[in-house]
Amino acid sequence: MATPAQHNALLEVRNLRVEFPSRRGTLVALDDISFDIAPGEILGVVGESGAGKSLTGASIIGLLEPPGRIASGEVRLEGQRIDNLPYEQMRKIRGRKIGAIFQDPLTSLNPLYTVGRQLVETIQTHLGLGKAEARERAIRLLKETGIPAAEARIDHYPHQFSGGMRQRVVIALALAADPKLIVADEPTTALDVSIQAQIISLLKRLCKEHGAAVMLVTHDMGVIAETCDRVAVMYAGRIAEIGPVQSVIHAPAHPYTVGLMGSIPAMDEERERLTQIDGSMPRLNAIPRGCAFNPRCPRAFDRCRLERPELMDAGATRAACWLHATDVMREAA
Repeated sequence: MATPAQHNALLEVRNLRVEFPSRRGTLVALDDISFDIAPGEILGVVGESGAGKSLTGASIIGLLEPPGRIASGEVRLEGQRIDNLPYEQMRKIRGRKIGAIFQDPLTSLNPLYTVGRQLVETIQTHLGLGKAEARERAIRLLKETGIPAAEARIDHYPHQFSGGMRQRVVIALALAADPKLIVADEPTTALDVSIQAQIISLLKRLCKEHGAAVMLVTHDMGVIAETCDRVAVMYAGRIAEIGPVQSVIHAPAHPYTVGLMGSIPAMDEERERLTQIDGSMPRLNAIPRGCAFNPRCPRAFDRCRLERPELMDAGATRAACWLHATDVMREAA
């Protein structure tokens, strides 16, 4: 089943496999990950800690921590393969075509330089503008991201901004060279709830206006529901389900997604207990045979313990679950 993104994909990830060699053997951290993102589309990537969400983002932007390496598969941006580029070439693409927003804005900003200097240098490096033009663009970006009195605040240092304002500066920095793709890794986790909502709506508006594709990594389904067009649910280094956000939230097809959705409290109904998924995510050196979720799955049967399912059509979404295999569907009918 083709997703809307496949017709004019800006980012294409195909069969991505990331390995971490160790003395006890090779650990597979991402296994056969494939998805697309179209221009102006926001794809949410969600799952428990250790599912491989941040690792997927780091692989795409070329910031995998050694000894981690892309063992196979490919990543294409606007049709150009970028996963096998030399470091320097990838660094230029990362600034110019890919913007990154991380969880803690302090890790993205140099405390020794004013935010203006950091913005101006980024703009000059990637867009080749003169200093006065670059400063003008920097002020415009700060205004666009909701920094009050941008003309004065451009000469302030990161520590002179609150957490929410720093994250706005980081978004301005990510958009500085008008990138095609933004990878946002937990961009609101360090912020309080009211600021989170502002940052999310800002990110959503700016990306639509700039026509950028966004990969939004988060564990917060509320943020996903509010922001994304589609969502990929990850489990143990693989995609368990992917599809339009409303379909995944309201009619999940994979038992893991069903459990995730059941663990979210609903505002309009009273429940004494929330659903919980028994057990925990397997360690990379102990991923079970067959479907990795089978030891925790209430609907697992023999095939789930022996064969690993690929993504298959499951109504409006695609799910890696044998419940949606055509022969199982026929038997059920």
